[in-house]
Amino acid sequence: MTATELARRIRERDLSPVEVMDDTLARIEARNPSLTAIVHEAFDEAREAARAAERRLSAGEDVGPLHGVPTAIKDLFDFKPGWPATFGGIRALRDYRPPWTCAWAERMERAGAIIVGKTNSPVMGLRGVTDNYLFGPTRNPFDTTRNSGGSSGGSAASVADGLLTIAEGTDGGGSIRIPAAWCGVYGYKQSWGRVPAIIRPNAFGATNPFLFEGLITRTVADAALGMVALAGYDPRDPFSLDEHVDYAAALGRDIAGMRIAYSPALDVFPVDRRVAAVVADAVRVFEQAGARVEEVELGIQRDQRELSDLWTRLIMPINVATIESLRNEGFDLREDLPPEYRERLDAGYGLTVLDVARDQAMRTEVFDALQGLFAHYDLLVSPTVACLPVENASDGNTTGPHAVEGVEVDELIGWCLTYFANFTGQPAASIPAGMADGLPVGMQIMGRSGADADVLAASAAFERLRPWTDSYAIPAARPL
Repeated sequence: MTATELARRIRERDLSPVEVMDDTLARIEARNPSLTAIVHEAFDEAREAARAAERRLSAGEDVGPLHGVPTAIKDLFDFKPGWPATFGGIRALRDYRPPWTCAWAERMERAGAIIVGKTNSPVMGLRGVTDNYLFGPTRNPFDTTRNSGGSSGGSAASVADGLLTIAEGTDGGGSIRIPAAWCGVYGYKQSWGRVPAIIRPNAFGATNPFLFEGLITRTVADAALGMVALAGYDPRDPFSLDEHVDYAAALGRDIAGMRIAYSPALDVFPVDRRVAAVVADAVRVFEQAGARVEEVELGIQRDQRELSDLWTRLIMPINVATIESLRNEGFDLREDLPPEYRERLDAGYGLTVLDVARDQAMRTEVFDALQGLFAHYDLLVSPTVACLPVENASDGNTTGPHAVEGVEVDELIGWCLTYFANFTGQPAASIPAGMADGLPVGMQIMGRSGADADVLAASAAFERLRPWTDSYAIPAARPL
């Protein structure tokens, strides 16, 4: 079922939260070992929460929009008190149990959802695949020899495989949209400020680049329902928006006349010809819905390698601060970190004030290019990522491709057409566009700043004209 249907049937007493939870946990126990999607199982807590949810229904109490719906949080910068926090499978942190609650868990539980555990991610989230030395790779439900994508790969695989209907993704460079593309699910990253980012001790730490807590679902409607639970003002976030968006109403909105810019490569990215062909076909669906689609150039002047290196430098200060905070708690993590991460971390320690100023100027070039485009168009559509899912490594250190169509790219993030939206803070989604060689391909839809309703409306229109639910028969039939 969808999360929307599950929540409705629980509210109507057609289904019991207890039987829903029993079914969910049984499915996880049967299917998760072949995926390694969920890495911390809080099943006893989840069963007790389901019983409490049943008691509230029996007492006739008002309940939230996701009452009784099972979900999961990501094992990265995402916390529940007493639960392990390995920051992406760092072995030295396997028993680290901080007392914090992340905003996503706080708001989803307030909406009635029940968190059953934590999902796999890579070390510090700093790559577009999911693998680490502690838990190993999260396998793609469409082909378990391949990776799920990252960094929210455990969440995307859980949803694609039917373990959960809705799960948390976080996104600092595409970490919701990348695994959504590779796992054939819907990944939604909202506008900056829609969902509060509560970070301490640095309340401003989620701006370089913009970091998000968002949603991975099977349907656009489920993402809209999740936004009802997550969005809204919070005084602890200095950038939190105090305005209302009718996410449900956006789903049925007519997109006839909408102006859609189509960029096959965002000017600078090499794109696998199989991915390019699927997205070039899928973008024409918007014309069937009455929108105007035009192929465009953004005017980006930098090489893609310059820009992926820029993204890595921008995100390093918060990484350095996290490593130092853990060091102060007695954890010396250096020998537990992958070599690619250590290399970038060392560079982060060496950044100067002038380096930071130059990087923000380069980031501004991308912002200005996108703002110039959105002066004339409502949406920007592109591939989500430049390649099909990569094969899993056997040493806990899977990376993305080193080259795409013969062009060298950064193996951690350089093949992901996603991080521009983290430079700028604009809403963006990855929607299942089709299949290539039996593997999912994602299409990215980006909107103007604040125009979440536009992205959801276009996503829903595409889903009506080219539904993708039949594709889930492939993971459903996979051998366990």
